[in-house]
Amino acid sequence: MTTRTMDTAQELAAFLRSRREGLDPDRLGLPSHRRPRRTPGLRREEVAELAGVSTDYVVRLEQGRGLRPSAEVLAALARALCLDPSERDYLFDLAGRRRPRTTGGPAAGAAPSLGRLVADLSPLPAMLLDHRYDILAWNPEMARLLPDFEAVPPSRRNAMWLCLLHPAMRDFYVDREQVLRDGIAHLRAAWATHPEDRELSGLIAEFATQDEDFARLWSQRQVGVNGRGRKLLRHPVAGAITVDFEVLLPLQDPELRLLVYRAADEESRASLDRLCAR
Repeated sequence: MTTRTMDTAQELAAFLRSRREGLDPDRLGLPSHRRPRRTPGLRREEVAELAGVSTDYVVRLEQGRGLRPSAEVLAALARALCLDPSERDYLFDLAGRRRPRTTGGPAAGAAPSLGRLVADLSPLPAMLLDHRYDILAWNPEMARLLPDFEAVPPSRRNAMWLCLLHPAMRDFYVDREQVLRDGIAHLRAAWATHPEDRELSGLIAEFATQDEDFARLWSQRQVGVNGRGRKLLRHPVAGAITVDFEVLLPLQDPELRLLVYRAADEESRASLDRLCAR
């Protein structure tokens, strides 16, 4: 069975529409004397005026007619739609206008030294992920922190699959909604960067079919990568643990992500120490 890859023209069209419809005309200082608005957001002619292009061009872009806007036009659209840096990158990726990134290739291509680095980070829980969120390497502390992780088949050792579909982790994240939002925003950005990655497209299709929360949040078209923050965990053995996380990008393998957890307080540190000493 084959999995469809990304239709970049249709996704570009949907993304532009979603961002246009999400803008508040009043906040942009647009004239209030124009005809009443029947739909939320900006009109296509307003986006065209702000971007310095024709209304017909905006219409054709939003209809997914396969146009290839220049970098200059994309930059103008990004300004008109008030896109943040992650959304701007996503727009350029969809249009094929960003410089191709150096990639470390598939999972098997991860440098052995990165796996050793993950091990050397003990006692801090750490793991190495690729752009699909496949877990390539982990240390014993991370394995103990993630409930029933080592019982999961190797083909299912994917951070998003664990969060969505692994029963032991259904209640692991206290703020599961925000964790899902962050993860889905990363996957969408990765999807635009790797439009021909059938394995990634297959994962996204599986998640959207099997989890209604994923389907709902995916349809909102948020993009970006959250590289630092705090998570509240609910471990079935150790109880409540709060961790600060940091995501690091190896210079020679920028498609990979090194995720490191640190206890956010003394109580969490004690819980982690007890858990990892078992």
